[in-house]
Amino acid sequence: MLRVAVVGGGPSGSCAAEVLAKAGIETWIFERKLDNAKPCGGAIPLCMVEEFDLPEEIIDRKVRNMRMISPSNREVEINLDRDDEYIGMCRREVMDSFLRNRAADLGATLVNGLVTKIDTGTDRKGPYKLHYSDYSAGERTGEAKTLEVDLIIGADGANSRVAKAMDAGDYNVAIAFQERIKLPSEEMAYYESLAEMYVGTDVSPDFYAWVFPKYDHVAVGTGTMQENQSLIKGLQVGIRERAKNRLLKGEVIKVEAHPIPEHPRPRRVVGGMALVGDAAGYVTKSSGEGIYFAAKSGRMCAEQIVATSNGGKSVPSERDLKVYLRKWDRKYGATYKVLEILQNIFYRNDAAREAFVEMCDDKDVQRLTFDSYLYKRVVMMNPWQQLKLTALTLGAVLRGNALAPGRYKAVPSAVRSEEEAQQILAEGGIRGGLKAGREAAAASEEESRQAVISR
Repeated sequence: MLRVAVVGGGPSGSCAAEVLAKAGIETWIFERKLDNAKPCGGAIPLCMVEEFDLPEEIIDRKVRNMRMISPSNREVEINLDRDDEYIGMCRREVMDSFLRNRAADLGATLVNGLVTKIDTGTDRKGPYKLHYSDYSAGERTGEAKTLEVDLIIGADGANSRVAKAMDAGDYNVAIAFQERIKLPSEEMAYYESLAEMYVGTDVSPDFYAWVFPKYDHVAVGTGTMQENQSLIKGLQVGIRERAKNRLLKGEVIKVEAHPIPEHPRPRRVVGGMALVGDAAGYVTKSSGEGIYFAAKSGRMCAEQIVATSNGGKSVPSERDLKVYLRKWDRKYGATYKVLEILQNIFYRNDAAREAFVEMCDDKDVQRLTFDSYLYKRVVMMNPWQQLKLTALTLGAVLRGNALAPGRYKAVPSAVRSEEEAQQILAEGGIRGGLKAGREAAAASEEESRQAVISR
């Protein structure tokens, strides 16, 4: 019987292990941190809920409104028209645990362990021996063990050990930084079914910042590309400053940071080893979405293994596994390329960001955007929509140059008067978390501006 090790217990690894276990293939899934809470916005598209049979109890919030906030604080609200449509907001530790345990219930062996070394055999063609520390006993020092398998699925994130073992090649990584902030009931009620997305050099020179609602708190974070990652703490100060009137009396309950791939690795299948999810580099530009694509890639890779192993009776070849890559690139390659182009156009400076937010006020743009995101399908525009979008883009870019601010201001509170908000701020800002003040924010703003100018 075919033996497969899945290294990494996030959405990509868990969904791969589930498919393999259902087919009766001997499957091991390795995860060191069973309570891992990856710093990510945690947004999932509607189609993922049905496609991956996700129960409602793992979804903290059903967001039906998205507020886009430009550098000059122009606010554009995007509303979903239908009651049955929403963006799911999840805590990664809850969702990941559910997916992992479901795979285990179906027959996969869940190992609370850290893979430390992989022997790949002659020419990396196997058989493969995993050396790992088993922490199942709860001791601080894991028990050294080994496991020999026929195939390995690398689902172990941006710093993938499997990728190193197969010499998959390097890729640039972005960095995400996030604070989970508990808010008073008044402020939390504002985020009941609303998420906010901020753009501006103060919050990121090449990406965006977010305030996403979770079960009893909001996730407040930002991201930036590798070349600017030294600015990340200052950029987090930037989003805290811009959103501070809506985060009044906030208390940081968790601080998180994590690398995120910027593009696919040069090699994603070598011998009997295949990469999925972040390990493969399947995070989109522009939106930074990775959860759905991680789960989908894990499932597609595992389905290819099941199909070409005759249900686990034979060992698929490298050529067999690469069919998964061809299917993946054919299905999603255009999506990644379009989103990369959009990021290069609309995130390059504050004038372009102003234009981006203005365009999001158009109903046709909103519908096209949400259909593409919610259902993961390419929505074709008719000639009138194409002409209209071109005119919108040109006009918005021209106006964006005039609207781009010389300095950034905090957005007003949505639930309190300006006088009350200022009184609360005078008593103190957000408690805990990042130790930085207004001076750090100002320094970050200037550094970020210089980074953008030099690009």
